[in-house]
Amino acid sequence: MPPTGSILIVDDERSMRELLRIALTRAGHQVTVAESPAAAKLELDARDFDVVITDLKMPTGSGLDVLDGVKAARPHTQVVVVTAFATPETAIAAMKRGAYDYLTKPFKIDEIGVVVERALEKRGLLRDNLELRAELEGRFRLERMVGKSPAMQRLFELLRKVAPAKTSILLEGESGTGKEMVARALHHLSPRASGPFVAVNCGAIPEALLESELFGHVRGAFTGAIADRPGLFSAASTGTLLLDEVGELPGQMQVKLLRVLQERKVKKVGGTVEEEVDVRVVAATNRDLEAEVERGAFRQDLYYRLNVIELHLPPLRARREDVPLLVDHFLRKHAAALGRAIAGIDADAMAALCDYDYPGNVRELENLIERAVTLESGDRVSRASLPELKPRRPSEPPAASNELPPEGVDLDRLVAELERALIVKALERTRGVRKDAAKLLGVSFRSLRYRLAKLGIAPIDADSDAETDDKPGS
Repeated sequence: MPPTGSILIVDDERSMRELLRIALTRAGHQVTVAESPAAAKLELDARDFDVVITDLKMPTGSGLDVLDGVKAARPHTQVVVVTAFATPETAIAAMKRGAYDYLTKPFKIDEIGVVVERALEKRGLLRDNLELRAELEGRFRLERMVGKSPAMQRLFELLRKVAPAKTSILLEGESGTGKEMVARALHHLSPRASGPFVAVNCGAIPEALLESELFGHVRGAFTGAIADRPGLFSAASTGTLLLDEVGELPGQMQVKLLRVLQERKVKKVGGTVEEEVDVRVVAATNRDLEAEVERGAFRQDLYYRLNVIELHLPPLRARREDVPLLVDHFLRKHAAALGRAIAGIDADAMAALCDYDYPGNVRELENLIERAVTLESGDRVSRASLPELKPRRPSEPPAASNELPPEGVDLDRLVAELERALIVKALERTRGVRKDAAKLLGVSFRSLRYRLAKLGIAPIDADSDAETDDKPGS
């Protein structure tokens, strides 16, 4: 069966309008007619059409104006221009401005029927493309996060499960993995979505001001305190407070934060009255807090208070199948922001992006795409628009040597490669029993689980081994 659809006919000649209406209605199409560009605009404002057939020259306007209006408001609607005064220049002008086809009067009814069928086929392909994109984005997105990898799908599933709870959550992951974005997703998926979301970087505020920023102060509490000021806990009341880089908190502030989390009350600096706060706390860190606890740099009781639910964010190198999705997302985002008509990315450029390790994770990938969109002179991102990207290296332990090559080394990479190699060997020796592998490596089971997730060689959620690692005092 040939495709059918909704068609708008725009022509100042009544006989032509009626001829096309009868013929196309008999072919199964839904046909609407308009005698002028102004009447066509009213119809187009009222509903969507699959195909518009417009005369080129009319007493009250041009078919090119109709074409421009359609493409501006509904770019996927196909427009066929017809005229009795055909010239090569007008045909070229119509096609450049987005017309699907250009016909000269007089034409055969069969001819216009074939053109309409082909235009509908193209419209259908575009619609299917849009629906597929929407479906893919729905499946592979949570809020503004993108990912189809098993690691990200497990993370999405966990976020949906824990978002409705009131419990504190600890987000662990390298810099640039999107911890604040995950915290915002937790907030927007929770019953607190109508409340405020407040984020604070604990490492960016001077220690002397941190208590005042978090809990507020009263007038005269210190030099410069000229009025009472609420803290961020109060500002986030009924909502969510993200304590980013919580591992940077100094010892005294750790004690005060622990008390607030236990009592759900804050006391302003210089004040005497405690105020109740209704806040969900999400903490984030790029450190291994378990290791920080073991070496005495972070309070164990605060760690367990924050770590009621623990979520690991995998590094980008551990979910390479997400790179093309992210590239497409960032291309569309920055092309729109910069007003660039970028249609896609060349295969060799995509291959280079997929074979890179991303020490800066998703944040680094976005910066690379923004740079490429800015520098690209064509309509597709080419390899020349990207900087030099060193391809990933095999994860073999480096040769034991304390010699420093003349060109230097990438110390972080070497340490990560050695760590990965030793963990893999420990797991092989213990036949995958992670508790025994942790003993071989001289670390706690929880610390091993963190390292496995960080290196992308373990699930991001808890497993059956977790029941051997009870939390005291939570």
